[in-house]
Amino acid sequence: MGTVSNAAQLLAGAAKVDITDRAAGPVNDPSYAKALVLKDGPTTVVLVTVDAVAIGGIGRIGNDYLGNVRAALERELGIPPASVLVNASHCHSIVRRDTDALTVQAVKEAVKNLVPVRAGAGRGREDRIMENRRLKLKDGSEVDLRRAYATPRDEDVASVGPVDAEIGLLRLDRMDGRPFALVYNFACHPIHGVPAGGNTADFPGFASKVIEENFGEGVMAFFVQGCAGDINPSLYKATSHPHDAEAYGNLLGLSALRAARGIKTAEAAPLRVVREAVSLPRAADYEKRIAAIEAEQARLLKSFKGTSLNFKAFLPLFLQHKLSPDFPGYHNHGYLHEQSQGRDALAKLDAENRANIEAYLQNIQAMERLQHLQVNLALLKMHQARTIAAGNAALETEMSGLRVGDFVMVTFPGELTVELGLAVKKRAAGKFTFVAGYTNGYLFYLPTEAQRKNTGYAQEDCDCLVAPEWRKIFDERTDAVLKKLNAP
Repeated sequence: MGTVSNAAQLLAGAAKVDITDRAAGPVNDPSYAKALVLKDGPTTVVLVTVDAVAIGGIGRIGNDYLGNVRAALERELGIPPASVLVNASHCHSIVRRDTDALTVQAVKEAVKNLVPVRAGAGRGREDRIMENRRLKLKDGSEVDLRRAYATPRDEDVASVGPVDAEIGLLRLDRMDGRPFALVYNFACHPIHGVPAGGNTADFPGFASKVIEENFGEGVMAFFVQGCAGDINPSLYKATSHPHDAEAYGNLLGLSALRAARGIKTAEAAPLRVVREAVSLPRAADYEKRIAAIEAEQARLLKSFKGTSLNFKAFLPLFLQHKLSPDFPGYHNHGYLHEQSQGRDALAKLDAENRANIEAYLQNIQAMERLQHLQVNLALLKMHQARTIAAGNAALETEMSGLRVGDFVMVTFPGELTVELGLAVKKRAAGKFTFVAGYTNGYLFYLPTEAQRKNTGYAQEDCDCLVAPEWRKIFDERTDAVLKKLNAP
C-alpha cells in the first residue's frame, strides 16, 4: 500500500503543540507534539514527532492513540491512515492524556500553513554522546548497562557493541532559500535527565532548541528516533557528576546544524509514502528461558560462602590489602620483628583475612548476578503472560517508508537495536537512507538473532515479544519497502 507523486512543486507546513502534563510535578523543559505536513499534488504525508516514551505499549500514550489520530485526520482532512507516521523520541517525559487530540490540532494547524518548499538530503555525525550498552563478556555471553542492576567487573568484559554516529537529515527551505524545517534522525536512548530533575524532553528537546534558535527565524526541528534499542547516553553509569541531557543535546544540535548548512535544496522532490502490513512470530521459548534463569539462581544461592566479615569490617580490610599487599596488617618493621623472633602471627592473620575478603567478594558478585537475573526474569514472565493472553497469535504490525527527494526513511514499531539499522543502511541502494524505530506503535525490544539467544540475559533479550526468526521477515519487508520508495 502506498502513494506516489513526482510533481515538481512540494508544499510543507509545520506546527507544534505543548503536551507537557504540568500537573504531574515539576517541569524542567516542555515536551511537544510536532507535525510536518508534506503535500505534492494528490499525495499528502504527515510526519509527527512526539516527546514521549512510546506510541502505545508503555507510558502515558495509550494503544488507541494512533487509531484516534489517523481516524480524525482521515475524517476531517481526508488524509489516509497510511500517510500518517508518528515517531516517539523515547524520552521519559510525562505527557498529557489528551495528546491524541493535541496531535490532531497540530496537524490541522500545519495544513493551514502550507507553503512551497525546496528539499535536500544529507548526513551529519555525532559520536560523543552515546555508547552501546551491551557488553560482550569473556565467557561469550553479553550483559547490558542499566540502572536496575550492577555493572559487571572490568576484568570480565571483552568488548563493546557498535554505535551509529550518523545523523540523517532532511532540509526544507522556502523558495527564497530561507530554512523552513529540519528533520534529523539519530539513535540514542534519551534517558539522561537533568541535574535538578523535573519533566524533560531530554537531549532531543535541547537539540531541537539549538537548531530552531540558530538555523533561521521560524524554523522547526523534528527529531526522529533511530535504532536506539541498545544505545545509552555516554557515561550513563557515571557516579562522579550529575547527568545532564542539555550538554548532549547541545552537541547533537550543533552537529546537525553544521551538516545541514551544507545541504543544497532543489525544487524537484518526489514525495512517496508506503505502508506494509507485517506479521511477526511470537516467542515460544519463555518456559525454557525462565527455567534456565531459575536454575542459575539456584546455583548462585548455593555458591554463597561463610565469612566472618560484614561490610563494616570488609571495607577497611579490603583497602588495607589493596594498599599494601605484602604488609597489610601493620608496617614492614612489625613483620621483620616477628620473623626475627621466629613468629608469624601477622602473616597468619593476613592469610585468614585474605580468605575472608575473597569469600566476601564472591558473595557480592553472586548477589549482583542474582539482582540482574531477577530483573530480567520478571520481564520474561511479563511477556509470557502477554503471549498466553494473546493465544500465541502472531504480532500484527506495520512498516512504513517515506521518501522526500533523495531523503529515504524506513520505520518500524519498537526498539530496534543498532546493528539492525546499520545492516539496512549497508544494503540500501539510496545514498541517503535512514531507519527509525519507535514509529506507529510499540513492540518492546527487537534484538538480532544472536542477541535474542544470548545466555547472559540482557533487557533487549528478555523485554521482548518476538521469536528469533522475526529478523528474516523484517529484512525482507524492509528491502521490499525500500525498493518501492526508490522505484523510478
